[in-house]
Amino acid sequence: MSDHASTTDRATNDVDTSRGKRRVAAALAGTLAAGGLLSVVTGPADSATATSAPPNSTPASSSTAYGSGGAVTSVDANASRIGVEVLRGGGNAADAAVATASALGVSEPYSAGIGGGGYFVYHDARRHTVSTIDGRETAPAGITHGAFLDPATGKPYRFTPELVSSGVAVGVPGTLATWESALDRFGTRSLARSLAPSIALARKGFVVDSTFRNQTLDNAARFAAFPATARLFLPGGDAPKIGTRFRNPELARTLTTIARHGPDAFYRGPLAGEIARTVQNPPKDPSSTLPAPSGSMTSADLARYRVVKQAPSSVSYRGLEVYGMAPSSSGGTSVGEALNILENYRLGGGSKLARSLHLYIEASARAFADRGAFVGDPAYVPVPTRTLLSQRFADSRACTIDTTKASTRPVAAGSLDGRGCATTRTIEKPDTENVSTTHLSVVDRWGNAASYTLTIEQTGGSAMTVPGRGFLLNNELTDFTAVHDPQDPNRLEPGKRPRSSMSPTIVLKGGRVMLVAGSPGGATIITTVLQVLVNRIDLGMTLPEAVAAPRASQRNAATTSAEPEFIAAYGDLLKPYGQLLVPSGDTFTSAAEIGAAATIEVGRDGSLTAVAEPKRRGGGSAQVVNPRH
Repeated sequence: MSDHASTTDRATNDVDTSRGKRRVAAALAGTLAAGGLLSVVTGPADSATATSAPPNSTPASSSTAYGSGGAVTSVDANASRIGVEVLRGGGNAADAAVATASALGVSEPYSAGIGGGGYFVYHDARRHTVSTIDGRETAPAGITHGAFLDPATGKPYRFTPELVSSGVAVGVPGTLATWESALDRFGTRSLARSLAPSIALARKGFVVDSTFRNQTLDNAARFAAFPATARLFLPGGDAPKIGTRFRNPELARTLTTIARHGPDAFYRGPLAGEIARTVQNPPKDPSSTLPAPSGSMTSADLARYRVVKQAPSSVSYRGLEVYGMAPSSSGGTSVGEALNILENYRLGGGSKLARSLHLYIEASARAFADRGAFVGDPAYVPVPTRTLLSQRFADSRACTIDTTKASTRPVAAGSLDGRGCATTRTIEKPDTENVSTTHLSVVDRWGNAASYTLTIEQTGGSAMTVPGRGFLLNNELTDFTAVHDPQDPNRLEPGKRPRSSMSPTIVLKGGRVMLVAGSPGGATIITTVLQVLVNRIDLGMTLPEAVAAPRASQRNAATTSAEPEFIAAYGDLLKPYGQLLVPSGDTFTSAAEIGAAATIEVGRDGSLTAVAEPKRRGGGSAQVVNPRH
């Protein structure tokens, strides 16, 4: 049965052992009787299709919405619509977050879904608490330190496409367990009721846009190596055409089974066995040259999976309380440390802008140095979270910053005793986190808020679809350091969670929600969230301006990757400081974009400003319950 004590904020690293079906059976019966699921569990068992879409079949979408009564922001109009409908129907922020996340698994299948994991941060307005759920994937019990090494060469497999497209890269998924925990602890609706809209969406389908088609084409070679994936996402040998409707009845059936029987239908029984077999024996086309090394995951690994309920990271910045995700994510500690460093300086726009951007870059470099040196899964390595989030430690890091000149990078990690300007020697490891993730933010009428970042890692994850089940498996284990180093906090270990950069964030002012933020983008998530906060709090931008502003991402590298627009706008301002800016990714593709924020601001009078990306990743969707016209 579910752990009823979990409705209150738990101490750090309290492992959720619930795998119950509280509310599932009774609520499912009521939902079926009301017709909520009846229309989606009946009908022909058709295969995945991409057919011409009728006109006006995509919900209207805008990247900014103003109003009251609740708000949802995400990268997808269908998902945001589903979340707002939950709020409009009386559900709270947790209910809407789970329904929105499930919908993103349908319409953003290359970024999220039940084959992945994520981090959930929640503000309970009635209890005046902020709590988190660590739903990060875990390494199987049978994995070895040399799992990422090619036995033929003794060297690591090439990261892409060989290592990411494999069974050995797949971690035990945590998404469904996260949804169960979120609903049990904070929600008012059953999992069955929360899944119903995404089941309908999977059957009805969504209209293919250029982002979905291009992402499919970018991964066509990997997808073609696995017949189940090719049948689903490359019908007729090509990516679905723009303007057609993409349906996924296999996923609808899988979600319906989970709605009927609860998360045990995923973590135990036939589906768990199918996931394990897919990982152990990647179902590859015999003609493919992709090596697709096998993994060791078993059904017992799935049955053992538990989320971790823990206290959030927390820092005070300019009189605001900023809450995030503590390790195994590095997001909360890195954003928090950088803010603490910046607390030492007066930032602003106008004549202060160049210096402010210089300090933002320098603070980011130091946060990343300390992230690499000290942060991993706290169940396996000692993580000095309290020290990393202390103002004393941040002051010692600020002591190493020259306010007039860029540092020579990479910079050294800080000394944990926080004395003077002391540093410690560490070796920088390559960062292999991919940019494909998704994020959603929710605020409800009662002042509850959810900030939820979820992922399957690489765009398209491992490229392996569980045959007949309609969802992709993650490749999250590639977030571990490939070559085992006993001194590396992110070294690969059985059962361990790989370090993440996901940074779901909630900002309170006077105990009430002021801002909810988060982003996809691999390691650039940290800098995206940090820059949005600095833009809004320090540089005088409105929230729409803070999200749309061009971005730069310094991750303790010799140069700072920046969007071309950032270089054009601020390159000359930063030249006197010696900051070296280089274009991020390919200027002519979405890889040149940094992050894709989804944010909500709550005004003093309770009014809501919901802001998604106006252009990045094709633009996001911000929706409110009661729009202000």
